[in-house]
Amino acid sequence: MAAAEEAVSLTQSKASQADEDKFLVSQTQNGDSKAFDNLIRKYHPRLYGLIFHMTSNHEDTNDLLQDVFAKAYRSINHFHGKSGFYTWIYRIAVNMTLNFIKKQRRHYFTSINDDNNPIENDPEFIDAAKNKNNLDPVALMNNQELQKKLTKAMLQLSAQHRAVVTLFDIQGIPQAEIAKILKTTEGTIRSRLFYAHRQLQNFLQEFMVK
Repeated sequence: MAAAEEAVSLTQSKASQADEDKFLVSQTQNGDSKAFDNLIRKYHPRLYGLIFHMTSNHEDTNDLLQDVFAKAYRSINHFHGKSGFYTWIYRIAVNMTLNFIKKQRRHYFTSINDDNNPIENDPEFIDAAKNKNNLDPVALMNNQELQKKLTKAMLQLSAQHRAVVTLFDIQGIPQAEIAKILKTTEGTIRSRLFYAHRQLQNFLQEFMVK
């Protein structure tokens, strides 16, 4: 019963947040810049975390976040509510960050060519899925040393795979919502997550709990 009540409460909270966003977007479209300031305050912390975990650079994160909100403000009249504002602004942030990383080419990103593989039929995926801890190296982030190691390991992932790990493991966004943000399928998201997790495990092998 408690779990059911918690689920209902969470659903109601999300609906309330969506309604608040709709109101603020409508006010912004009607010329109220203060309403957009409220949207900035609401989404700044999470978007900052998203961009930082993808770039691992505070200065780049600050610059990118300003550009994200500037683009969102310029494009706000093209937002027609087909998706939630939350999905829309996350898509802007992810795409701008991916483009930034591609242009900068500051790091060598290991390529993981998995999107065409039948992930649900992969024996390693089936075995690993039985034990979530085996698929969740981000759960080890309690330890500061592991956080540093994980940051370095994250930078070894391709930008696309780093994005899904950040969205799912760090920010706790459901796979279905990530698929909407990235305009792809849930199967692709599951595939990217599995191979990114496996790659992170390889990078963090010596630090993994036996």
